Amino acid sequence: MKIKSLVLSTVAAAGLLVFGAAAANADTVTVKAGDTVSSIANANNTTVKAIESANSLENVNLIFVGQELEVNGTTTQTSTTTSSNQAAASTTTATPAASSTTDNTTSTSTTSSSDSSAKAWIANKESGGSYSARNGQYIGKYQLSSSYLNGDYSAANQERVANSYVASRYGSWAAAQAHWQANGWY
Repeated sequence: MKIKSLVLSTVAAAGLLVFGAAAANADTVTVKAGDTVSSIANANNTTVKAIESANSLENVNLIFVGQELEVNGTTTQTSTTTSSNQAAASTTTATPAASSTTDNTTSTSTTSSSDSSAKAWIANKESGGSYSARNGQYIGKYQLSSSYLNGDYSAANQERVANSYVASRYGSWAAAQAHWQANGWY
């Protein structure tokens, strides 16, 4: 009789543990390609600020495909084993986690919200947001010519060179996006 009670108690405790874990995971979202913090917030009736706070995000503009985000105010673990910092707005699409080495270089953005949105849009169209994308002589997140990058393919240099290129050629990321939409390139 005591064994049967012990077994039933153990099964009940295990059931509560599994149910508790399922309930905790019910408030998390797994980031998919194309997701943005803003779109996740809208889909879950919350705010970007609440998601940022619940997940202790250092950069609300940087999320990765496969990352688990808490959307209802309790903490969860997030995986950032391979990350590259990027400057963009909260409409930045999720970037696929790179399988190469980690680049923890921080770049600072002084672009406006519309420019940040345009920059993210171009990066998504050009490379899916991947710093390691290659297409012939074009390299990285913004598919810049290797001659522009001078052999430095780091995330920080790609950001710096892309900002400089766009500023000198178009004046703003929004203007570069308009050119891309008209011509299929920037």
